[in-house]
Amino acid sequence: MSNHLFDQLLPQGLDESRVFITAGQGRDLTFGALEARSAQMAHALVAAGVGPGAVVAAQVEKSPQAVLLMLACLRSGAVFLPLNTAYTAPEIAYFLGDARPQVFVCDPARLDELKPAATGAGVAHCWTLDAAGEGSLTQHAARHSPVFANVGRGPDDLAALLYTSGTTGRSKGAMLTHANLASNAAALCGLWRFTRDDVLIHALPIYHTHGLFVAINVALLAQARLLFLPRFDVNEVLALMPGATSLMGVPTFYTRLIAHPGLDRAVSARMRLFISGSAPLLAETHREFSAKTGHAILERYGMTETGMITSNPYDGERRPGTVGFPLPDVTIRITEPATGALLAPGEIGVVEVRGPNVFCGYLNMPEKTHEEFRADGYFITGDLGFIDAQDYLHIIGRGKDLVISGGFNVYPKEVESEIDLLDGVLESAVIGLAHPDLGEGVTAIVVGKPGAALKPEAMLAALKARLAAYKCPKRIILVDDLPRNSMGKVQKNLLRQTYAGLYSA
Repeated sequence: MSNHLFDQLLPQGLDESRVFITAGQGRDLTFGALEARSAQMAHALVAAGVGPGAVVAAQVEKSPQAVLLMLACLRSGAVFLPLNTAYTAPEIAYFLGDARPQVFVCDPARLDELKPAATGAGVAHCWTLDAAGEGSLTQHAARHSPVFANVGRGPDDLAALLYTSGTTGRSKGAMLTHANLASNAAALCGLWRFTRDDVLIHALPIYHTHGLFVAINVALLAQARLLFLPRFDVNEVLALMPGATSLMGVPTFYTRLIAHPGLDRAVSARMRLFISGSAPLLAETHREFSAKTGHAILERYGMTETGMITSNPYDGERRPGTVGFPLPDVTIRITEPATGALLAPGEIGVVEVRGPNVFCGYLNMPEKTHEEFRADGYFITGDLGFIDAQDYLHIIGRGKDLVISGGFNVYPKEVESEIDLLDGVLESAVIGLAHPDLGEGVTAIVVGKPGAALKPEAMLAALKARLAAYKCPKRIILVDDLPRNSMGKVQKNLLRQTYAGLYSA
């Protein structure tokens, strides 16, 4: 019986001697080892009572064995739940209580801390796996056969459960099917021209859709090779570039590479593709990277609930400030937030998406699921954007970040773009804070370039010549850096909390 996603990622007849993961220290994995060792792990899961549809949760450090666990979940019919390694014990208790996994795998150094949460959630087995790939999980797996008859799973069966960041409320578990993940991998593999000749530098975490289901699934589908780094290290990435062809990263990767004196056309000469996502990439970063390397970064757009939605073209203009065009079989539209009415090109509204990549709902939240879908099947992303005359999608920001000042809508991205053009500015974040007269006051949090002597008064004067009065910040606050999550997104919710009383003082 077929296993929809696994059969596509690891079809029969692969060259078993071909290396898939290069991780160093004797931890490389061939396609043959991938098949055999994921089979052993699948046996271990089944022996622990994991059956079709059961959840397996993992909060583990990045390792080749963590990839094997994901594949073992597919093979056993389980639903894989990866969890951010930064989550605390109370946060883990919430996720386990909501998802009710049969097995929870954690770092052995945190077992004593996290086991009570697992016990409280009724988890039957609490196993361990460390960054070196050692732990009770691998010990259990070693006792089993390297041959496993995959459990049958169809396109609509669940393959993964990913929790949203939860910045505006409790995290929601997005349920992703085999077809969601398979269609996204196939579309991206084709659009980005991945083949078995590719060598992808993998420096992303693997508890997030970018590093897990985009990078790994695309590489598997193409039978490419991964240079598997535990984390992003600019020196190590530069050292690997001459032997690689591609890099998937977040904007922070590229700003750090630009700042390094070793980045030039020579070191990146063999590279064919640099991809960026998970957070907006500044147009200035695009230009600086291109000037140093001759490569245009390819920016794409996606989210937890949908995988990737759009991509700038492989051939054709990779337009800074845009996220390109919908993936094959994916459609997007821009609607008026309050009414859902379709908006014309160039008008800003909510991005809605429909396609085989779109998840099937939120775990244990039928009402929330119903609220987020239109009657015709479009998912309301909550992102604000517009489609320009050439059909490129522009993302303006999250709907929840919209600032309403004096009754006027202010889109933070527009104000940030003007601030970022000012001399000496490295980056900025615009938020709305409670204001006694305006409802919300437009407020800019600004990071200066090293050595820059920024003066808020002079910056405000410059902005008044470029922005309507209601869009101009009421205050500019200079800081050393902006708070970000693990994928590089600025955490505006934390900024709103930090400066909540600014206009009431």
